[in-house]
Amino acid sequence: MIVERAPIRYRIVPRHPEAHVFEVILTVDRPDPGGQTFTMPAWIPGSYMIREFARHVVRIAARCGRRAIALEKLDKHTWRAAPCDGPLRVTYEVYAWDLSVRGAHLDTTHAFFNGTCVFLRVEGQAEAPCTVEILPPSGSAHRRWRVATAMPSAGARRHGFGAYRARNYDELIDHPVEMGEFALAGFTARGVEHEVAITGRQSADLTRLARDLERMTAHHIDFFGGRAPMRYYVFLVMAVGDGYGGLEHRASTALICSRDDLPRAGVEKQDDRYRVFLGLASHEYFHTWNVKRIKPAAFSPYDLSRENYTRLLWAFEGMTSYYDDLALVRCGLLTPPQYLAALARTMTAVERGSGRAKQSVAESSFDAWVKYYRQDENAPNAIVSYYAKGALIALALDLTIRRATRGRKSLDDVMRALWQEYGKTGRGVGETDIEVLAERISGVRLERFFTSALYSCADLPLAALLRDFGIKVTLRAAQSASDRGGGMSEKREPSEPRAVLGARTEAFGPEVKLAQVFDGGCAQAAGLSAGDVLVAFDGIRVSSANFERLLERRKPGERMHVHAFRRDELIVRELRLLAAPVDTYGLEIDVHAPATRRRLRDAWLKPTTGAASRRR
Repeated sequence: MIVERAPIRYRIVPRHPEAHVFEVILTVDRPDPGGQTFTMPAWIPGSYMIREFARHVVRIAARCGRRAIALEKLDKHTWRAAPCDGPLRVTYEVYAWDLSVRGAHLDTTHAFFNGTCVFLRVEGQAEAPCTVEILPPSGSAHRRWRVATAMPSAGARRHGFGAYRARNYDELIDHPVEMGEFALAGFTARGVEHEVAITGRQSADLTRLARDLERMTAHHIDFFGGRAPMRYYVFLVMAVGDGYGGLEHRASTALICSRDDLPRAGVEKQDDRYRVFLGLASHEYFHTWNVKRIKPAAFSPYDLSRENYTRLLWAFEGMTSYYDDLALVRCGLLTPPQYLAALARTMTAVERGSGRAKQSVAESSFDAWVKYYRQDENAPNAIVSYYAKGALIALALDLTIRRATRGRKSLDDVMRALWQEYGKTGRGVGETDIEVLAERISGVRLERFFTSALYSCADLPLAALLRDFGIKVTLRAAQSASDRGGGMSEKREPSEPRAVLGARTEAFGPEVKLAQVFDGGCAQAAGLSAGDVLVAFDGIRVSSANFERLLERRKPGERMHVHAFRRDELIVRELRLLAAPVDTYGLEIDVHAPATRRRLRDAWLKPTTGAASRRR
């Protein structure tokens, strides 16, 4: 005899938008006879830092019928109700003022939440089906609000308030929800309905946005075999004055961007800001396969009460970072020169951090919880990004396989094998499984490559690899503080070396503050530190308006006295200016490359075409 699990029932309402408070009512029909335990997740999948979401619970109480039930707090995120026969109803309030893709945010203009922030987990019943009743805030001011989510309906109309469902708690918390007056666009790619819901003041060209996202999503679906693992997908976009970020989910993504990153009506030229937004959307969409379904064994299943350690984030974030822009060039949304310029900027970013010589990407992945997600003023000197260097490792691996097999195999084949053998089966990826699989699928011996790329701090042989694909590579000094590298034609080596301070600065009102001081730079050598506020160079007052101009007049080797405030104390340091380091990459197509190199390059970057998808 099979006894059906009683569903766990949630009701959520933006009870006090002006105070940023959600009210949640959780009903358990069959509570644990010994006392039901509830927990709030400590982190959210995709963002590897303990965030202690339970700290936002401001009030909680329980009842069984008309009788109040005692709740005992067991630890920072766990409560236990006194024994009762049920149904047990727990009512609690959650403060929501985190305007990010990983949190919950509520005000009088909109509501957004991730399930990890608002839904308590019923211990012992995590596999039970869940229903969620989503209600609007009270009052006529919110009568035009509607709902955007990929959570399956349990009676609610599309974009309507009402009942939704999830197969279990894991699925429940993997469907973020947006409420408010949002702009909406839709399209169909490879038979999958997609929608884009944009919250915030903006004037985006929704037709163009839908058209471009359609091309990108169709490419990703084709890449993994032509059938998507979801039937409906939603891009939840929050447009703000200045912001950037994304978080992947099984059938949606939450994105935050500047409103200026979105395409403007009547402007067909694709600017750099819109390309960055398309890259962000591509990155999160690729995660639908790589990390949401192809996932480390350490995440199978997630333990949301503590850190889940893996050395594989270089693959799940780094390889995704490699394919996000590569997909855009392959589907025709980026030109090869635009792609190479973006790639050169990634190479430059890694080159400029001395932390790459101190931390391997395997170590960076493992320590993400305490280092990458908790960066401080010393981060460039101490850590390497598993996103950026992971993307370059994926590039090097792809080019190595293509070169060794004369284009017959590539990293694409490895990714598809990961999907077939791990993603579709639900088997977790072991810590060395990708290395073994890459050798098996490609037929190339890669042990030395992985030992060097993943477990050492050695630099990657990217210049040699790229030249074998008909790409010119230059390495030069930056020409200005805003020079991040790019295409070779964009920048040329200056006639005279440029003097630099060896620090990253930021405006501090009208003054200039040292945000980060780099290893080996003259600021560090002189004893200046992050947080110091610059006052004067050789008696001339320094401000955010004249800082760059004062440095431009100096030459490497010159000495100068620097006055600065450290906290409230004036300090004076003498420093000897150094030349800008040679750390800035430029990439460009070599039109004179031999035919064999051109063929390899074309197979790598050539745009692909597929059957037209249907826009609605």
